[in-house]
Amino acid sequence: MEFCVEDSTDVHVLIEDHRIVFSCKNADGMEFYNEIEFYAKVNCKDSRDKRSGRSITCFVRKWKEKVAWPRLTKEDIKPVWLSVDFDNWRDWEGDEEVELAQVDHYAELLEKVRTKRPPPAMDDLDDDSDSADATSN
Repeated sequence: MEFCVEDSTDVHVLIEDHRIVFSCKNADGMEFYNEIEFYAKVNCKDSRDKRSGRSITCFVRKWKEKVAWPRLTKEDIKPVWLSVDFDNWRDWEGDEEVELAQVDHYAELLEKVRTKRPPPAMDDLDDDSDSADATSN
């Protein structure tokens, strides 16, 4: 999740098992505070935040990674300031097919590497270029 606050100062991000608490000040000194109760438990030890000049991005890992949440918040009502970032959207239904295709592709690559073939012929290399360099010195 991303909190868009340009030139933020006094940034505090606390990620706990069931909530995130965010606070900061913008360049004008206006204070921002948000507390979000998550829909389910998150792995706070494997979550982190990253600050830039325009925003604070929080990477929050769910406790049960392969389980889709119907929403981010515990409450059924979405805050007006909260929106979905479709650039980072993950479609849970298509993931298994993609992962299986990647595994198959990787297995094919391994099979190609395992197949021993004779070394390439080097008859077509021109030895004249090396001898021409040696004679011109």
